[in-house]
Amino acid sequence: MLYERHHAPLLRYVSGLLRGDRQRAEDFVQETLLRAWLSSADQPPGWSPSRAWLFRVAHNLVIDWTRREQARPELHHELLESHAEPVDPISQAVHRCFLVHALSRLSPSHREVLFYVYMLGWTGPDAADALSIPPGTVKSRAHHAIRELRRRHPQHTLVAA
Repeated sequence: MLYERHHAPLLRYVSGLLRGDRQRAEDFVQETLLRAWLSSADQPPGWSPSRAWLFRVAHNLVIDWTRREQARPELHHELLESHAEPVDPISQAVHRCFLVHALSRLSPSHREVLFYVYMLGWTGPDAADALSIPPGTVKSRAHHAIRELRRRHPQHTLVAA
């Protein structure tokens, strides 16, 4: 029952975090569901993990794996140097500060929808499923968030809603 109810939404969520690496996402989903099953032995009878709990466990597994991978880079520096475009750290810092400031002025629900749709690249129905809201609400929140960003920062070009 746990698998049937949560496998598909967890897989979509983890696949988004991993930018479409479905095989690795399957591994993380299996590990998440295994941990839920193992932890049920320590809980009162009838306990079942919430979707939020499962998503948090999966998220933490991906973060831990990402940190381990970053700690041991496997790319050759010569290859990176020959193909990488020059990066202006000052421009990146200014851009990052602007984004953080602009997004911090939105409501948490609007920020959350923008994260799923624009940062993770999820479809509206997938984001709706992960957030447990109707797909129309995802569209509406994304539209209102983009409109608010445009209103507050007309000098910047933003993604179309």
